Amino acid sequence: MTRLVQVTLAGDVAEGEEIQELLAVAGIESQLEPSDDHDPEALDDPPLKVLVAESDVDEARDAIEALTEPDDLDE
Repeated sequence: MTRLVQVTLAGDVAEGEEIQELLAVAGIESQLEPSDDHDPEALDDPPLKVLVAESDVDEARDAIEALTEPDDLDE
């Protein structure tokens, strides 16, 4: 069984799904899991851990970093 590792924390479900889509385009499978420090009784969207296979961690972090970098082409 492949060990899953957290690569980032999404603030809510929409952000988690956006990161999952980005990773899918990069050919990386991912899973979302509620953060351990979220109150299960709360009505808001919980923060979500974004998990990938341990072998994909570096590539996943690179893909996420590319998403969050400002666009240098606007200069």
